Amino acid sequence: MRRVQTVRTVRGAVRRRATASLSAVALALLALAAPAPAAAASAAAPVDRIPLPAHRVPLPALLADTGGAEQLITARAPTARATTGTVQWWQRHNGRWRQAGWAPARFGAGGLTEGSTRVQGTSTTPTGLYDLPFAFGTTPPPPGTAVPYRRAGADSWWCEDNASASYNRWVAPLPPDCAAGESERLADHPTQYSRALVIGFNYHRPVHGRGAGIFLHVNGKGATAGCVSVPAGAMARILSWIRPSAHPHIALGAAYGPTAVTRY
Repeated sequence: MRRVQTVRTVRGAVRRRATASLSAVALALLALAAPAPAAAASAAAPVDRIPLPAHRVPLPALLADTGGAEQLITARAPTARATTGTVQWWQRHNGRWRQAGWAPARFGAGGLTEGSTRVQGTSTTPTGLYDLPFAFGTTPPPPGTAVPYRRAGADSWWCEDNASASYNRWVAPLPPDCAAGESERLADHPTQYSRALVIGFNYHRPVHGRGAGIFLHVNGKGATAGCVSVPAGAMARILSWIRPSAHPHIALGAAYGPTAVTRY
């Protein structure tokens, strides 16, 4: 009887050792097949310094500068050659940016180009960070508009004549040194200029030949001549939202590359 028990004991021990060996081999194989642990990458840096995915960070927080704005409009195209993209408007509250709205956008027929080297007549939208001096339109401002708003009439022009002292300025009526053929009569574009915001590109110290009359305005039939355009409803919401006391600015750029909006 003891012999039988001894044999059974020996056999049980052999089986247990074999099972343990197989389990060890299985665990080793699973370890080899598993992906490298992510903890290794984070071990070198504190948790609070690990960068969040870009899509979780509000776009204004990624910009190099916001011009001291508490309200910011971003107009971003997927590439510098694109003629469509997205406009978003943002409000800063207690140091944090929150999106207040968005709309599909159209850009210049020539795409986007660096604002500091832009050439007039290229139908390109100038990239950069700009203020928003005033608004205008052939129709009344939407309710709640606080930004200065000028009604455009039959004698309201934007002078784009490089030879004029009024280059890149609203004029009413057209001055003698500003050729009509080199300028825009605003009432001639009742849809696009029904409501618009002046973008401060080349505005405060105009460089002749760089470009004039760059606005955020209502959509026309397609790409613009260099402006940014949005649907009429979005334009009305933006004008009702903007407050001059918040020092509003607009940042124009592409999603990446030399003209990326985050560079400005």
